[in-house]
Amino acid sequence: MDRLGPTRRPAGPAQGSQRWDRLLFSHWEVPASVLRPLVDARLGLDDFQGRCLVGLVAFEMQRVRPFRWLPSVPGATRFAEVNLRTYVHLDGAEPGVYFFSLDAASALTVWAARRGWGLPYRRADFPLHQDDGAKVAWSARRRGGGGLEAAFDIGEALPASLPGSLAFFLTERYQFYARRRGQLRRARVAHPPYPLHRARVTRLETDLLERAGLPQDGPRTEDFFSPGVEVEVFPLSSVG
Repeated sequence: MDRLGPTRRPAGPAQGSQRWDRLLFSHWEVPASVLRPLVDARLGLDDFQGRCLVGLVAFEMQRVRPFRWLPSVPGATRFAEVNLRTYVHLDGAEPGVYFFSLDAASALTVWAARRGWGLPYRRADFPLHQDDGAKVAWSARRRGGGGLEAAFDIGEALPASLPGSLAFFLTERYQFYARRRGQLRRARVAHPPYPLHRARVTRLETDLLERAGLPQDGPRTEDFFSPGVEVEVFPLSSVG
């Protein structure tokens, strides 16, 4: 599978832009037999050395501009988010991400992303977000139930991740798939490679996997932190 092609910026102007800031990447191994019924049937499961992985990513969205020709919208330019995702491909090519849930503190973003992108966004409150540059703590409360408690120390910087490594597989994803109005669609993003650090997680409690129908008792992988990247977002396109 070509894993470098999707990392190249698509031709033409982006639809919008944003920054993904101060990200925690945590992952669990989930059996393919459990994962398969929960992922769009048109997509294949993308595995790392035979292991299927589900990721929980907590971060802050900043400078969100859904459309480059419009000014930023008050109330939807900076907010906390947690997403739960797995890794997929389309007919053995085009590796990307498939979301089970995305929890955000912006009501406008939740409404717009569900309606315009077909993404399973939920409204959440984030009563705790502490970050002193070395230690980070997150708390998320989904309205209607569910949440996350996480704390971690930022470890040493890592060298650039290379194709074939676990870090590259988990973080260097430049497109997501979603079903909207009965059609499977894909949107691409473009950004520099993630600068990564080790993350030493001291607390991680969540029921978001359980609420998505996923087990949480599988082996966990190494955790990663990134200070963030500037992102261009391209329009949805149909893939059949």
